[in-house]
Amino acid sequence: MPSNQVAYGMTLRNFVAYPELPNPAGLIEQGEWIEQLGFESVWVWDHILLGVEPHFPIIDSLSLLTAIAARTRTVKLGTGVLILPLRNPVILAKQLSSMDVISGGRLLLGLASGWYKREFDAVGVDFHQRGKIMDQNLDILERLWTEDKITAEYPPHKLRSAAMFPKPQQQPRPPILIGGYADRVLKRVATRSDGWLTYCYTATSYAEDKARILQFAEEAGRDPTALSFTNQLPIGIGPREKMEGPMMEWLNTEWDFASWSKSTADSAIIGTVDECAEQLRAHFEKGLDRLVFMPYRYQDEQVEAIAKELIPLLG
Repeated sequence: MPSNQVAYGMTLRNFVAYPELPNPAGLIEQGEWIEQLGFESVWVWDHILLGVEPHFPIIDSLSLLTAIAARTRTVKLGTGVLILPLRNPVILAKQLSSMDVISGGRLLLGLASGWYKREFDAVGVDFHQRGKIMDQNLDILERLWTEDKITAEYPPHKLRSAAMFPKPQQQPRPPILIGGYADRVLKRVATRSDGWLTYCYTATSYAEDKARILQFAEEAGRDPTALSFTNQLPIGIGPREKMEGPMMEWLNTEWDFASWSKSTADSAIIGTVDECAEQLRAHFEKGLDRLVFMPYRYQDEQVEAIAKELIPLLG
């Protein structure tokens, strides 16, 4: 896939390591700046509780995106990823449809079933049923958004002539990208979503799981070309001999790489602008629709270099 067909997004640092606290005004201003720099989308992380020692204070993803929506006009607003089973799906359907209307139809929904049992226990959701709850919640969201009135039972939710308006501005609904690694999740991507969203995959690993998704889609009788593919990648622009050590330290102290997944710190894009461009072309060759950058320690100079030096070189 030529790089000029790839959309570029940028993540925000809405979680930090205690005792630092997120800066809400700064994050909103960063969202405005990301739009001004020409990125297609801005992405935030989602957790209710995160970490123990240290723990990671995090601003709610949907609250932050709503604030950014009010201060921007064109940039798309992505969750990377929203943990769907933790949320009441009826309330969430109302919140997300309202956000899509407020933003003028700019919501991009990255959704996943979650991995952090402690968080599920605190919220009172059965961690071991999260896949089933994920599928049920997807049903509820879709039906409330696309049907004028529904009567159905999805225990414990009893919907009786439920009419939810306004509908999302995007029709039939905002795009849904599903994140995850296991075969059952990749099958859900192939059959229940508009595409796959993951993070920290090498080009080779991404191509392997993408091929599995396309196969699952074909087996389910779905057009594989209807799916989109997004990868979130850490990047540090600078001399590799100076950047590689700090980048690995950052990734291995503030980020989680599930042992059962193919996510790895080795996916990091590191080097001069030319070297980073060459590394990214390996991803484009595997077929990528959107690349979301995770800039080294969210430094402004990294964000600006990506926008003004790297992306033009990729064109």
